[in-house]
Amino acid sequence: MTNSEQKDLLVFERRESAVRSYCRAFPKMFDRAVNATIYGADDKEYIDFLAGCASLNYGHNDPDMKQALIDFISRDGIAHGLDMHTNAKRDFLETFHSRILAPRNMDYRTMFTGPTGANAVEAALKLARKVTGRTNVISFTNGFHGMTLGALATTGNAGKRGGAGTELSGVHRAPFDGYFGDNVDTAEQLDILLSDSSAGIDAPAAILVEAVQGEGGLNVASKEWMQKMQAIAKKHGALFIVDDIQAGCGRTGTFFSFEEMDIEPDIITMAKSLSGMGLPFAVTLFKPELDIWKPGEHNGTFRGNNHAFITAKVAIEKFWSDDTFQAEIKEKSEFLEQRLQSIADKYGFSLKGRGMMKGIDCGSGEAAADICEHAFENGVIVETSGSDDEIVKILAPLTIEKETFAKGLDIIETAFDCTLVDKNQRSAAE
Repeated sequence: MTNSEQKDLLVFERRESAVRSYCRAFPKMFDRAVNATIYGADDKEYIDFLAGCASLNYGHNDPDMKQALIDFISRDGIAHGLDMHTNAKRDFLETFHSRILAPRNMDYRTMFTGPTGANAVEAALKLARKVTGRTNVISFTNGFHGMTLGALATTGNAGKRGGAGTELSGVHRAPFDGYFGDNVDTAEQLDILLSDSSAGIDAPAAILVEAVQGEGGLNVASKEWMQKMQAIAKKHGALFIVDDIQAGCGRTGTFFSFEEMDIEPDIITMAKSLSGMGLPFAVTLFKPELDIWKPGEHNGTFRGNNHAFITAKVAIEKFWSDDTFQAEIKEKSEFLEQRLQSIADKYGFSLKGRGMMKGIDCGSGEAAADICEHAFENGVIVETSGSDDEIVKILAPLTIEKETFAKGLDIIETAFDCTLVDKNQRSAAE
């Protein structure tokens, strides 16, 4: 790092809160980005395997979204509209229905909740409790649903929960699919507990689950397990909520992560890549009969982000009007799996995840962190995941060029080789 860069970064050290995190792992001044490549202020190139934590599934600065947004701003289009009627919101709603919901035979109301996924989760929890008249929510081990108090209560990570500063209640934690190994049916366990009035678990308002646990370690729920969970929710009078904030918008291969599971959630939360361009945008989808909100009962100042409506509409039209993009995701997912499986086999590690959210379990957070640091030093931005940050997690843009993807994975493989060989040599010397 040059003296000039060090001086620039001191501004953040002096002026920004200590809560900052990603910049500590990637100490670099970044300036611009195109698709899957980020450029430092010194023009050094970095391949982006983080993609804004899956907020940039369509890459950085997609030209069509960028032009649509420039045109909208140039004609003085309304940027901030609360929840008032605007052309931009109407066009998004119609496009989302005609291109996403209707082709999948999905009938849902769309609620604009505010800028973050946590807002969408908060709205989902409030609605479930309002509809059922119950307070308890079932969430799962290693689940992550946001950092606001309600969403944080449903999150499993002790480190995240520890920052709450208050009691986090109203939630019962159940074991996720495979938590005790392949031979233990955790869905059956939950059903038995909920069926026993003396088990000590209050009747739930909702069961909240991710099909793939993004932050929790890329744990994948099976189709059969998700179907059982939906049936359990119905049997016990609870609403079935799927958090599709990180796994949605094509990340697992289909627009919704649960599309091939033959389930029909009562409520779905979405954010991250929904705007198409990394703009703040979140929604809660729910079946029409659940729409018992009173006007203004849940709101947010920035729920009417018209800039996000503009880019989201373009993203849907460009990438989801036919099956072409989905086929491209499948091809890249298979390539990613092949490359990561080869690395995992070399070191006796395991492959985690599904679609274009995959990673390698390195067995320890220290090893994973060292690998990510080596990758960054050589031009790849990649993060960790899991209870102990033991997973090297690949979240490349779905639009990444094949050559760039291969180059980035070459750097990842070299990072594994150099880091683990060096570590083994040090251990042998000791």
